[in-house]
Amino acid sequence: MVAGSIDRVEIVTADRAPWDDLAAVFGTRGTGARCWCQRYKLAPRETFAGTPAEERAWRLREQAGCDDPGSPSSGLVAYDDDGTPVGWCAVEPRPAYTGLVRVGKVPWEGRDEDRTDASVWAVTCLFVRAGHRRRGTSRALAVAAVGHARTTGARALEAYPITTTSVIAEELHVGTVPTFEAAGLEVVHRPTPRRVVMRIELG
Repeated sequence: MVAGSIDRVEIVTADRAPWDDLAAVFGTRGTGARCWCQRYKLAPRETFAGTPAEERAWRLREQAGCDDPGSPSSGLVAYDDDGTPVGWCAVEPRPAYTGLVRVGKVPWEGRDEDRTDASVWAVTCLFVRAGHRRRGTSRALAVAAVGHARTTGARALEAYPITTTSVIAEELHVGTVPTFEAAGLEVVHRPTPRRVVMRIELG
């Protein structure tokens, strides 16, 4: 269980956070409120258009385990130094992201990986609340994700960030290369011109 402060950001596992705090991070408008971190959680043939945002929010609440300390959790919540909830990191065993398992290029193309290996964890989303960005929260969350995966028994942790600064808002949720480099991950594969696979071995 992650608890502590990194760069004046307090980070806890989502089961220790109230749902209202996590909902405040995603807000009521923009990318977060449309996705609710369900991009890699939709079932085959499900779409955002066919799954109401309220349903996606409910699913995230269940996955995150908010308001239920000790329950399984799909991520981390960050708070700034005055207690305002400001960030979210989706981090859990890689097979839990069923959409990620199905995707063709990132992270699988050109790699000999067992997609069912639950000892490899993945960070699929780093989301910082509007008005609180560019303050190091994403970096703090990436560092905390490494610690969380390690203490929970993961063998390795991966991330799949964007490689260019010319991105639209919908792409930024995957993080950037410098953010994950600061957490100790290294580039191990380049499946597309705009995306890389980064990884850290934990045990």
